[in-house]
Amino acid sequence: MKNKQALWMVLIAMMLFLAACGGKSSSTTNEAASSSEATGTTETTLKVASLIPPMTDMLDIVKPLLKKDGINLEVVVLSDNVQPNDALANKEVDANFFQHVPYMNQYNQSKGANLVAIQPVYDAIYGAYSKKYKSIDELPEGAVIAIANDPSNIGRSLQMLAQAGMIKLKDGVGMNATQADIISNPKNYSFKEVDLLMLARMYDEADLVAMTPAYAKPLNLTPVKDALVTEKADSTFAITLVAREDNKDAEPIQKLKQHLAGPEVKKFLQDNYADIAVPAF
Repeated sequence: MKNKQALWMVLIAMMLFLAACGGKSSSTTNEAASSSEATGTTETTLKVASLIPPMTDMLDIVKPLLKKDGINLEVVVLSDNVQPNDALANKEVDANFFQHVPYMNQYNQSKGANLVAIQPVYDAIYGAYSKKYKSIDELPEGAVIAIANDPSNIGRSLQMLAQAGMIKLKDGVGMNATQADIISNPKNYSFKEVDLLMLARMYDEADLVAMTPAYAKPLNLTPVKDALVTEKADSTFAITLVAREDNKDAEPIQKLKQHLAGPEVKKFLQDNYADIAVPAF
């Protein structure tokens, strides 16, 4: 009998101990959850599509700044200049950072999209480069000139060459110029339209290539030092943060806008890209 009583007392003690431990564990979990809610540690994820440096570099700079605002910036690096707008229009990302406004407008018109400009970040100095020749005067009769094949950059390239006196365009065509608008081409230049991401490769093949510094820099080329011709300053073509009409006023988008136009990004451009880019804010 004594043994049975002792056994029951041990079992009761063990049950009380386990109950106490379970209550303590539950209390600790609740306290941790309450603490997490109180400190506001829940993060919002903001997905931004981009292509290449320096755009991706600037997004990396603002990432820790957004982290302090409770926003986790996820940079989605895509492989061509159509995907970032498709991804944004389809709500696969929240914003993109790779293009100028004329290119965005062209996309909206062709796709019936509602992308909107949020913040111009920097003006990229557009130029034309040659691996074979040192000056425009050296370009031979019938030289092949490579230009981007999207309408906004076709017009931009032809305008630049017209400003340099290499060709003449119809009056008033502006950035909407196409090859059909060339009314004078004394040296019979041949224009080869290629995908934007193919321009750097064309540097080895064509006689002259028109491109932004983002594509020239990997070739160790800068507009100030290496371009045979550059366009006149025009903020129309500033590389711009873009979102959609339905999310343009969302707090994460506005925080990203604030930081991309902040002192950290300006210093980065001045320290690393002063010869190819000018802050647009």
